Amino acid sequence: MTELAGCTALITGGTAGIGFATARRLADAGAAVIITGRNPQRGHQSREELGPAAKFVAVDMADQAGVERLAREHEFDILVNNAARFPAGLTVDQDESEFTHTFAANVRGLYFLVAATVPTMIRRGGGAIVNVTSMVASKGVPGASVYSASKAAVEQLTRTWAVEFGPHHIRVNNVAPGPTATAGVAAEWGETNEKLGRALPLGRTANPAEIAEAIYFLASPRASFITGTTLHVDGGGTAV
Repeated sequence: MTELAGCTALITGGTAGIGFATARRLADAGAAVIITGRNPQRGHQSREELGPAAKFVAVDMADQAGVERLAREHEFDILVNNAARFPAGLTVDQDESEFTHTFAANVRGLYFLVAATVPTMIRRGGGAIVNVTSMVASKGVPGASVYSASKAAVEQLTRTWAVEFGPHHIRVNNVAPGPTATAGVAAEWGETNEKLGRALPLGRTANPAEIAEAIYFLASPRASFITGTTLHVDGGGTAV
């Protein structure tokens, strides 16, 4: 399939988990992909797995200078904002540095990457932005206070951006995954993630490739009349 032939896609946090699965799905559809991450060794390994249509750029989304450099040095038609910190901990146990760093990566970095990207997309005739949020942006889960608040902020930004950028043929949507079996989530949340999955109507966690399919749909021409919405890919989690 070459539905995205001629398109360039940037996937932040694209070296593992949902981000890597998304990069692979977009590359399979013909897109040239740029993946970002904080770990250069893992980034170059992921780039090699994706093949010659892929490029890796080392950047921490909490680093404002790095975000500005990323937008300045690369042009793309599709932006998937996937990179995020997801600290686990009760509100009374969180410290200010963790709160600040999470919002810097999950909200501030994403915000200014979009702000710097949109003028280029306008010049290129339009584009698609998909923000990866979370089931917990609209559902209370103990221990997810900082993460859930940051993702709720992103979901509201998406609605605003859909209105601001729509006249320029730029679509902006969210994909809100439920519990997903990735190495990063397992390291932070451990068995809690699996328990959340078993509590879903579908009774399991997601495979990253299942989330990537939803991201691909919203990024592709198949979703040409969809903007400002949230696609819940959560095994029915928001239904209960």
